[in-house]
Amino acid sequence: MRSNHVRHALARGEPVYGYSAGLGSLLAVEVLSRTGIDFILVEQQHGAWGDHEAFLAFMAIEGGSAVPMTRVSSNDYTKIGRMLDQGALGIVVPMVDTAEQAKAAADACHLPPLGNRSWGFGRARTLGADYAAHVNDEVLCMVQIESATAVENAEAILSTPGVHGCWAGPADLALSMGIHPNHAADDDRHRRALERIVKACHDTGTAPGIACGSPEEAIGRRTMGFRFLTAGSDSGFMTAGATAGLKSLRA
Repeated sequence: MRSNHVRHALARGEPVYGYSAGLGSLLAVEVLSRTGIDFILVEQQHGAWGDHEAFLAFMAIEGGSAVPMTRVSSNDYTKIGRMLDQGALGIVVPMVDTAEQAKAAADACHLPPLGNRSWGFGRARTLGADYAAHVNDEVLCMVQIESATAVENAEAILSTPGVHGCWAGPADLALSMGIHPNHAADDDRHRRALERIVKACHDTGTAPGIACGSPEEAIGRRTMGFRFLTAGSDSGFMTAGATAGLKSLRA
């Protein structure tokens, strides 16, 4: 089956970068996948993608070199399975606060004996005739540590078999700590929480990741030790480019 070069790079200790896609545009994800970025994260929690549209997005992403991934809207067995059945090679699960919730996510991502994913495939069959034999070695399961409770439980969460790392949500983490997200960068409590997440990943042999709004932010987070990084989004790039263009025009 198709190799998930993102999972294997993370296992080697290397950084990987992706773009988040929330506009619901198939053309946008196809174009982004052809830039050479490591992965595209189809945003179902806060984005405009329904299930069927997400399936089509995976097809569009396959036109480039990026690995198709999705953030599901919730830690739901059926939602996760449907995304995998249609060709996602990476799943990001939001709001994982405990080891029990992490186990539910990991179980949904893996076929027995590693998990309890249901047997049955849709478009994922196009990833290779040997898909069922190798998918447990290729699918990437990342959980979101994005609350003060999750930080307290980070090592237990990341010790869960089948969890390959995390994608920290800095804004929700800040809110759970009583910090406005706009002020998180200036708050030492927030910085220490992120450092604790990185350490928990290091101690458990998993990959620390975090959501970033731009390539510049991703570079800064990389120096903190994060290795699974989104470096911007389709809407963010479009807005930044249009705003910069208008500023030039009016100057």
